[in-house]
Amino acid sequence: MTNKLEALEDWAAVLLGQLEPASRNKLARSVGQALRRSQQQRIIAQQNPDGSKYAPRKHRNLRGKQGRIKLKVKMFQKLRTASFLKVKGDGNAISVAFTGRIARIARVHQFGLKDRAIPEAPYIQYEQRQLLGFSDADIELIKDLLLGYLTLSK
Repeated sequence: MTNKLEALEDWAAVLLGQLEPASRNKLARSVGQALRRSQQQRIIAQQNPDGSKYAPRKHRNLRGKQGRIKLKVKMFQKLRTASFLKVKGDGNAISVAFTGRIARIARVHQFGLKDRAIPEAPYIQYEQRQLLGFSDADIELIKDLLLGYLTLSK
């Protein structure tokens, strides 16, 4: 995957060098927004960038819990919203990342780290679920957006 990203960067650098800074910024914002939509759709589908499904949640015993119990809620429903998944783009770089306190939760799941579910609980080893990452479709999306923008601007 890294080789594909490096090849894309080498290919695009020559073309982007010919653009004005303002049009590069506009292109970076549009590519970043398209990448965010792609990542959101993948999180909705509960898939890693390679197409495999996320590791399922651990089964919890909810017999003693009072009130309404939601059993079929998908993971990361709020994390995928635009208020937590931010896009930053300028003429030099594009980033799609989680912000604030949510970034820590996303990092624990992204890399499969240990964390506490609530402050006094014991540490739990979380399964790795790649929330952000490039798939082959994302790289093709970037290529298509770059080519489309460059053909329209000339």
